[in-house]
Amino acid sequence: MTLFADIHAATLKALEALVAEGALPSGLDMGNVAVEPPRDAAHGDMATNAAMVLAKPAGLKPRDIATALAAKLAEDPRIASAEVAGPGFLNLRLTASAWQGQVAAILEAAEAYGRSDMGQGRRVNVEYVSANPTGPLHVGHTRGAVFGDALASLLAFTGHDVTREYYINDGGAQVDVLARSVYLRYLEAHGQTVAFEDGTYPGDYLIEVGEALAAEVGKAYVGQPEETWLAEVRDFATDRMMALIREDLKALGVEMDVFYSEKSLYGTGRIEAALDDLRGKGLIYEGVLEPPKGKTPEDWEPREQTLFKSTDFGDDVDRPVMKSDGGWTYFAPDIAYHFDKVSRGFDELIDVFGADHGGYVKRMKAAVAALSDSRVPLDIKLTQLVKLKRGDEELKMSKRAGTFVTLRDVVDMVGADVTRFVMLTRKNDAPLDFDVDKVREQSKDNPVFYVQYAHARICSVMRKAAEVDVFPGGADDLAVLSDPAELALIAKLAEWPRLVESAAQSHEPHRVAFYLYDLASEFHALWNKGNAEPSLRFLQEDDPAASRGKLALIRAVSIVISNGLGILGVTPVDKM
Repeated sequence: MTLFADIHAATLKALEALVAEGALPSGLDMGNVAVEPPRDAAHGDMATNAAMVLAKPAGLKPRDIATALAAKLAEDPRIASAEVAGPGFLNLRLTASAWQGQVAAILEAAEAYGRSDMGQGRRVNVEYVSANPTGPLHVGHTRGAVFGDALASLLAFTGHDVTREYYINDGGAQVDVLARSVYLRYLEAHGQTVAFEDGTYPGDYLIEVGEALAAEVGKAYVGQPEETWLAEVRDFATDRMMALIREDLKALGVEMDVFYSEKSLYGTGRIEAALDDLRGKGLIYEGVLEPPKGKTPEDWEPREQTLFKSTDFGDDVDRPVMKSDGGWTYFAPDIAYHFDKVSRGFDELIDVFGADHGGYVKRMKAAVAALSDSRVPLDIKLTQLVKLKRGDEELKMSKRAGTFVTLRDVVDMVGADVTRFVMLTRKNDAPLDFDVDKVREQSKDNPVFYVQYAHARICSVMRKAAEVDVFPGGADDLAVLSDPAELALIAKLAEWPRLVESAAQSHEPHRVAFYLYDLASEFHALWNKGNAEPSLRFLQEDDPAASRGKLALIRAVSIVISNGLGILGVTPVDKM
């Protein structure tokens, strides 16, 4: 249990006592009763909405319920005061000893502090990155990779059974273009002069691939027609590109559990099986779609297609799964892929897409709802664009890729830890400016530095304390923690378990980064206050007992920072 959970439990117990006394009717649903930090810290340490949510079903005035509840809660030795506010909110102030006990609980839990069994082992598939294997990952892929990886870690931290998955888009026409581009580099490796036509990939990253192909097959493909080499070169090039992508992901600290090939869906009956499942449910039919908005009868050619009834599941229009020429649409293999996920027994699916996939959300959710009989929820998270900057200058090109900044460029410039943290300093659906100069600044305005500096400062104090044989104390040493700044820091630590669970529920790992910045701010504020007030310094030269209590507090801070950075995939630093 955590302090917020403890007080929530005490609130429910007090409400049950009021029911037993007849002050409240029996049978009330307590599920929406919450205990949270108040919006304004001046109002107290915690607040409960119990009276507000129970008033209508109880047939009583909110303030009357709040007043009765306040009297009950005031009997709890951890609660210093319970005050009714406004129409019926109840603000609580805790005793110093209650907060001090939270420090002992954090030290006892250590790396487990904030972990939760909320997920109850539910199997969750998180698919992210899933870039076409036609070149190195770019800065936009980097954001999706960091977001997806942090979300997967957050879900695992809260008791979910998580599978990290990459969908290899190797079944479409783009891999044929890759093969032709590699073939040109192959010819170059044999001394020929080639021209890269529009639509091919001219990046330098394919030079090594062309040379490797030349080393493997010699001149076997030189001067040969495309049909003799296209399939082999496509497979060779895709394998090489995926090896490059795996290396780039590893440099960022991302490791997938599953790499799933789109190509494996073709010619294996998997697409047909998925559509047969939908057909058996009466959701596949032959029909003609209405003209798209903006089209006139003169430029719209109605044609019969095989359609999926996605409008039955909230989509705007039904969606084609087969073209009039008998070929699959792009949507068909995506349906089959998600049918495979559902068939693997996942309880929940999460797809992380770039912002350009916004129009795909409704149809994909409709497909999963149909395939799983609405049993398996699909959440699609869109990551907005990243603008990489150096001061006022926007960085747009890479020497290696030729047309865009790569993931490896970013990692090489600022490191994986900084890259990951910065990518989570904005909500996933908000644009992000990534200033490579700003993230090197040692200031409060640089959240990466500010959080890491807090951890490094604590480690420095611990090293100095160890030199004089003073170490963090236990519950008996915590009474020294009574200053408002110390109690405010403990209150922020107490929020961590709640924050983790709410971030996991909403699939918002950026909230962990925001919390860590706020926690670091509280710590630095206490540090600075200690510069002016010696009694607040963490090492008290003439008072080892006081030192032990204060060291316990900052040890608790370092535990939470380390746990939070671990979710984000960032390594905490001991020195700066």
